[in-house]
Amino acid sequence: MSEDAEFLAPRDSTCTCLRIRKASRLVSQIYDQFLEPHGLTITQYGLLAHLAWLDGITIGALAERLIMDPTTLTRNLRPLERDGFVTHEADPRDRRARRLKLTESGRERLAKAKPAWLAAQRHVERAIGSDRSPSVNAALDHVLQRLSQ
Repeated sequence: MSEDAEFLAPRDSTCTCLRIRKASRLVSQIYDQFLEPHGLTITQYGLLAHLAWLDGITIGALAERLIMDPTTLTRNLRPLERDGFVTHEADPRDRRARRLKLTESGRERLAKAKPAWLAAQRHVERAIGSDRSPSVNAALDHVLQRLSQ
């Protein structure tokens, strides 16, 4: 292997980003499988849950909270708006900003999908190890806090 090829080869043993991305994809796939009968992905479920909690939040503020680009967030909101789960209104104080609202239909879909989300949560916790799950979550919270500084 040439020196250049060796430099470009993935190094599973040392690349933190690769590990985190692979774990994220696997966990997302599990949640997606559980939520699929409800017509939602884990991203969509998470958006509905955030809007139930933060009804009236602006796209910019929600994107910041989710550590997401506003354009990506807008793209992820489109199917939820199309299906009538989310609406947006102009902010009365700043007509350029849009405030997101969860519709009654969105609240119903979220409530119906919650048992599937809980089942996915339990599945992932069992896979990680019920005794390890709190420490994994604490480590991830620590990583998020440190990297966002």
